[in-house]
Amino acid sequence: MPAIEVASLSKTFRTYKKQPGFMGAVRGLVRRKYEQTQAVKEVSFTIGEGELVGFLGPNGAGKTTTLKMLSGLLYPTSGSARVLGYVPWERNDGYRRQFALLLGQKNQLWWDLPARETLELNSKIYGISASDVESRVGEMTELLGVKDKLNVSVRELSLGERAKMELIASLLHQPRVLFLDEPTIGLDVVSQKTVREFLRRYNAIHKTTILLTSHYMADIKELCERVIIIDHGSIFFDGKLSEVVDRFADSKLVTIHCEATANCSASELGKYGEVVEQTPAAITIKVKRERVIAVCKALLDELSVTDIDIQEVPIEEVIRRIFAR
Repeated sequence: MPAIEVASLSKTFRTYKKQPGFMGAVRGLVRRKYEQTQAVKEVSFTIGEGELVGFLGPNGAGKTTTLKMLSGLLYPTSGSARVLGYVPWERNDGYRRQFALLLGQKNQLWWDLPARETLELNSKIYGISASDVESRVGEMTELLGVKDKLNVSVRELSLGERAKMELIASLLHQPRVLFLDEPTIGLDVVSQKTVREFLRRYNAIHKTTILLTSHYMADIKELCERVIIIDHGSIFFDGKLSEVVDRFADSKLVTIHCEATANCSASELGKYGEVVEQTPAAITIKVKRERVIAVCKALLDELSVTDIDIQEVPIEEVIRRIFAR
């Protein structure tokens, strides 16, 4: 049975639109104007147990709203969803003990207390034995490199250390489903890599179903084989990450090295495609996919090419182009 089943899920927010100035406030007392904002529109997808899926979209696309509905924090306007067989917004106690939601910009640790004390509180809430808490915390702090920070006040931790402690707090009860919303936001490259490696290992060992949102494509490329792209509240793409380039990239990058650099100038090569990079050693041209073979043949025939390399357009550029649309 799939871990997450979503069918035609929608969420519309009704917000009060205040008129400017004092008179606008007075008019609002008598007759208020409201706006309807549809944050999520007829979203449907299924995620199997143990899958680690990337949930992508520009700001305001509906990612966080969807995660909040799946975690029971918001009621949908219409549609249905089941996570581990439960309806999330019914807030069944059996469901709340089997999932975790980690919002990158929200804190669950007590600011003035050491992280260890929050973890002990959580262990009491979830009914976890002292021996299990000790082994789980010891394992996760070792992997994340924060074992020596357990007794430090949370307010004195660095951003990266707090993020790691938040992740440990979310996983203390070993949830079967984990919703991650921007878990590496604001972290340096070293901390990002540590968190990614930890999530990969944790998913492999515990088979936890993870739905991950992130604006860092390195997170998605290293962790997720499958991605769901949402835009303006609707599913735009659902499939393998490798298929995104094949489906939405209409060009490839052709890099050539020449013996006679005079013949390999940007002005000479502009007729083959868009020159995107030029160095003393090589020139890279963006060529339409259907013309790649013909262009490579022409380059080899007309120029003294010593080496040629054909690559796909970076996934970051493809995703950026999708969002820009």
